[in-house]
Amino acid sequence: MGYAQLVIGPAGSGKSTYCSSLYQHCQTIGRTIHIVNLDPAAENFDYPVAMDIRELISLEDVMEELGLGPNGGLMYCMEHLEENLDDWLTEELDNYLDDDYLVFDCPGQIELFSHVPVLRNFVEHLQRKNFNVCAVYLLDSQFITDVTKFISGCMASLSAMVQLELPHVNILSKMDLVKNKRDIDDYLNPEPRVLLSELNQTMAPKFAKLNNALAELVDEYSMVSFVPLDLRKESSIQYILSQIDNCIQYGEDADVKVKDFDDPEDD
Repeated sequence: MGYAQLVIGPAGSGKSTYCSSLYQHCQTIGRTIHIVNLDPAAENFDYPVAMDIRELISLEDVMEELGLGPNGGLMYCMEHLEENLDDWLTEELDNYLDDDYLVFDCPGQIELFSHVPVLRNFVEHLQRKNFNVCAVYLLDSQFITDVTKFISGCMASLSAMVQLELPHVNILSKMDLVKNKRDIDDYLNPEPRVLLSELNQTMAPKFAKLNNALAELVDEYSMVSFVPLDLRKESSIQYILSQIDNCIQYGEDADVKVKDFDDPEDD
């Protein structure tokens, strides 16, 4: 059984920084993970790249040869990856053992994990290769400045959850940059009535029924909740990692190693 994190989220949410910090943390505690770059536009890395989509296709080449823009070129690259799952990806995965732990650093185009099937097919291929996969959705805490943006972030996360059908851990990233953490605390454990009241104050009266439905979705289903991540604190990274490990049942199938001790000989 292999294990994998699919690190997704909007552009600028800190996915690559999270991967780098996670790698450094695992190095510190003596745990081995492998970071995989799935962004064909990436250039610089703060972690060693175990697998790189740019060995298959790069955004720069696609834009130059096909005359596509950045977004269209990236979608072309990801569709090309989808077409080569049985070839390139399978060959790369064969280099890893059954209990290896892979972290996939994904592009930030939101359509990849909201309605385009590329990442879903990618995940299904990993599962056929006997990988337990968890989606790690990052949302920039700087984005959460009012209730409307929080609800927007919840809906984007929920869309990814529905599309990918995976165990899901939602993270509020860049907590070390938040000046007033009390503003964020209200959204880590949201109170539906408070959310509804704030929405009704912000939105026009004609949206009252929609606001009520959104508040009920957050309350009754408890589908979306966020865990804060402060990269300055090792305990914060460890807590996030433990949450993900629990989702993918990391280590539960490991064989128990028992050391035999000889009985002391009588003199």
